[in-house]
Amino acid sequence: MGSRPHFIDDLSRGVPDESQPLALDDHALLDAYSRTVIGALARVKQAVAFISVERSLPGDTRGRSARGGTGSGFIFTPDGFLLTNSHVVHGATQIRVTLADGTRFDADLVGEDPGSDLAVLRIGSPEPLPHVELGDSGRLAVGQIAIAVGNPLGLAQTVTTGVVSALGRSLRSESGRMIPDVIQTDAALNPGNSGGPLINSAGQVIGVNTAVIQGAQAICFAIAIDTAKWVIMQIFAHGRVRRAYIGVAGTTVPVSRRKQRYFGLESESGVHVMEIVKGSPAALGGLRTDDVIVAVDGLEVDSVDALQRTLDASRIERAVNVAVLRGVQKLDLIVTPVEQAS
Repeated sequence: MGSRPHFIDDLSRGVPDESQPLALDDHALLDAYSRTVIGALARVKQAVAFISVERSLPGDTRGRSARGGTGSGFIFTPDGFLLTNSHVVHGATQIRVTLADGTRFDADLVGEDPGSDLAVLRIGSPEPLPHVELGDSGRLAVGQIAIAVGNPLGLAQTVTTGVVSALGRSLRSESGRMIPDVIQTDAALNPGNSGGPLINSAGQVIGVNTAVIQGAQAICFAIAIDTAKWVIMQIFAHGRVRRAYIGVAGTTVPVSRRKQRYFGLESESGVHVMEIVKGSPAALGGLRTDDVIVAVDGLEVDSVDALQRTLDASRIERAVNVAVLRGVQKLDLIVTPVEQAS
């Protein structure tokens, strides 16, 4: 993480007298909240890992290594696959993983995607390992409880709590690519939290903690777990993420009901084009800033994440139809994506 953005207790005690206002027991409310956090943490803490890496010294030709840093990760399958941030393990010559019970493993890098700042590791164990349940970030609501678990500044198994502050943010990864549908939270993060899980009150992972804004307070970010699921499957299939690239930066915006009815759109949202790279396939295909992308090859595009998923390897070097709303018009533009550079 650098200087830039880097990812019941029964209160009624019986049947209340409805003629009198209900007096809430502050202690009972606190206990209910505490039990929620404790219960959620119990479901994941054994699967949260401390990650330490070593990297080669710059310019070294003798194979010597320097301490490369630390971060967090979590096991998501019983056979030892872990998820973490790409920036935690990128360029590492050795990766070590320590679990909550003190067990240590050497880890192998299965694949990484600097574009989404995610990486998959694998550790070997003769026994099934504790693992998390991956949730559904598409069902998140602003204001719901968010709990971050990780190893900030080397302090293992640190827990911070807050809420989901905003959804649908975009964050520029260290590779320069915009990561879509990022979750903003006020659950405090510090260096070393990178790669750890952000969980909901049920203990399901809803995001991968990735970044803070230095100098700001309570503005932290996590990569949505739905994005992470897609990246995981790409890495399992190809060892890396292959993407078609058209050269736009955008954000998810609502589409008015009037336009939905007039143009026969099923989706209530689309992707507002905020920036177009000069000379890119989008520019050559006639896209403009302020266009709203609503479909690619007839497939509904209702979010930035959906656009990214649609632009998969099958569309590299193949002309595709991009439907956009421009003012009071709906246009079909032909764009030929290229493969995105790693």
